[in-house]
Amino acid sequence: MAAPSAVLQSEWTKVRSVRSTVWTLGSALLVTVILSGLLCLLTNAQWDNFGESDRAGFDPTSSSFSGLLLGQLALIVFGVLVVSSEYSTGMIRTSLAAVPQRGTFYASKVAVIGALALVVGMATAFLSFFVGQALLGDHSTSITDHGVLRAVVGAGLYMTLTVLFSAGIAMMLRSPMLGLGILMPFFFLISPILAAVPGAKNVARYFPDRAGSKIMQVVSINDDRPYGPWAGLGIMLLWVAAALIGGYVVLKKRDA
Repeated sequence: MAAPSAVLQSEWTKVRSVRSTVWTLGSALLVTVILSGLLCLLTNAQWDNFGESDRAGFDPTSSSFSGLLLGQLALIVFGVLVVSSEYSTGMIRTSLAAVPQRGTFYASKVAVIGALALVVGMATAFLSFFVGQALLGDHSTSITDHGVLRAVVGAGLYMTLTVLFSAGIAMMLRSPMLGLGILMPFFFLISPILAAVPGAKNVARYFPDRAGSKIMQVVSINDDRPYGPWAGLGIMLLWVAAALIGGYVVLKKRDA
C-alpha cells in the first residue's frame, strides 16, 4: 500500500516535470495581469468619455480582473492537461499499478492541482489588483475599502475552482481533446451567449462561471443576479464538487 505522502510527492513530481503544464499556469498569470492592466489604463484614458450611468456603475475592483476572461483559457487548459495527459500517453496504467488505491491516487492528484492553482490564483489576483489600481489613477480604490479584499481573495478562489472543475471534467472524459472541446465552448460561447438572452439568462446565471464571478464584484448597480458574492461562489463550489465526484466515480469503475 502506497503511503499518502509518497503519492503526493509523486503527483507533485508529475506536475512540475511536464513543461506544458507549468507554462500554462505562468501564461494565466501573465495574460491576466498584463491584459487587466492595459484595460485599466484604457479606462483611465477614456474616463471623460463615459456617461453618467457608466461612471455610477463603474467597479474599479472588478476592472482589475478584466483580463481574467482570457487568462481563464490557460487555467482550463492546465486543469485538463494535468489530468488527461496520463490517459493520452498511457502512463495512467503505470500510475494505478504503483498506487492501486484509486481513492488515494485521486485525492492526491486533486490536492496537488488545487494547491498549485490556489498559489498561482492568489498571486495573479493580488498582482492584477495592485497593477490595475495603479493604472486607474484617480478612479482607483483601496484594498482596505469595503468589499475589496473579499473580491481580491475571491478572484484567487475563483481561479482555483476553475482549475478543479476542469480537472474533474477531464477525469470523466479521459481525453484532452474531448475535455477542451467541451469546456472551451461552454465557458467562452454557451455561457456568455445564454447570459445575454432574456429567456435563458435566468438559467445561465447559475452556471459555474457566471455564479462564481459574483465574488469579484464590489459595485452591483447593474447586476440582477439574485444571490450575493459568497452564495455565488458556493454555487460554483457545488459544480466543482459534482465534477470531482463524477471524476472519481469514472476512475473507480472504469479500467485505465
